[in-house]
Amino acid sequence: MSDLDRVVVLAGGLSHERDVSIRSGRRVADALRGAGVEVEVRDVDATLLPALLADRPDAVFPTLHGATGEDGAVQGILALLGLPYVGSSATACRRAFDKPSAKEAVRAAGLSTPDWVAIPKTTFRDLGTQAVLDAVTAALPLPLFVKPARGGSSLGATAVHTREELPAAMVACFAYDETALIERHVSGREIAVSVVDTGQGPHALPAVEIVADSGVYDYAARYTAGMTEFFAPARLTSAEAQAVEELAVRAHNVLGLSCISRTDLILGADGTPWFLEVNVAPGLTETSLLPLAAGAADLDLGVLYRDLVQAVAAS
Repeated sequence: MSDLDRVVVLAGGLSHERDVSIRSGRRVADALRGAGVEVEVRDVDATLLPALLADRPDAVFPTLHGATGEDGAVQGILALLGLPYVGSSATACRRAFDKPSAKEAVRAAGLSTPDWVAIPKTTFRDLGTQAVLDAVTAALPLPLFVKPARGGSSLGATAVHTREELPAAMVACFAYDETALIERHVSGREIAVSVVDTGQGPHALPAVEIVADSGVYDYAARYTAGMTEFFAPARLTSAEAQAVEELAVRAHNVLGLSCISRTDLILGADGTPWFLEVNVAPGLTETSLLPLAAGAADLDLGVLYRDLVQAVAAS
């Protein structure tokens, strides 16, 4: 049994990833209850803060995805209230959630990340769509990958193989964010490495290899059972496994993250791991990558989540 009295799991919010957040929250709550923890699940609305202040929990476990849970806003408020929570500081969340900022930070630290450009929607209006796209394709050779600068779950993300596909990819991207990240497509195996810290320092869980049936790990492939094949642990040599795990832990540290993160990367044919992005609130649904990694490490999810909560409650 746990010596924690009560934990509040935050799930829902108003981002495009609300449904995924609710599923993550339900799974975390069930796992914690299985580990002997009393859990209350709450949405992020006008009743939340009064309820937290009226009956302060031992800790809060946010499972909020997208802007609601990853841009640091909720984390900042929880810190102001003096409530321990599982996750990174507001400052670290903001840095990691903004993909161009995260890429700049990890490249400055010596990690490999594909070349990119971040372009606000207003730039196309001010300078002309054709001229801007011509400048992009002149500087970044095809194929490319276009995705929102701030967001997750591959919403608004598109692989671009021809110049003619680029305008539609931009439109899809701008449906979810005002700034597009356009990066060079790096071929290789798609790998995700989760990092957890239960009080003894951050360490990587076994890497997970992702093979989408459609060839693209998009929203449907992420959250529809059977559309993607996962290998946990990934089919890597010991040297490759060490390289991707070291990259994930370094990214976690460089960005000042805490408790939990997941780094998405491409492992090139030459063995180079390429950082794509990091998630400060990784999905915790039944098809999500961190639970798969924990299973590959023979970790009980309820115990892992309980240990994360206990670590922040005791700090």
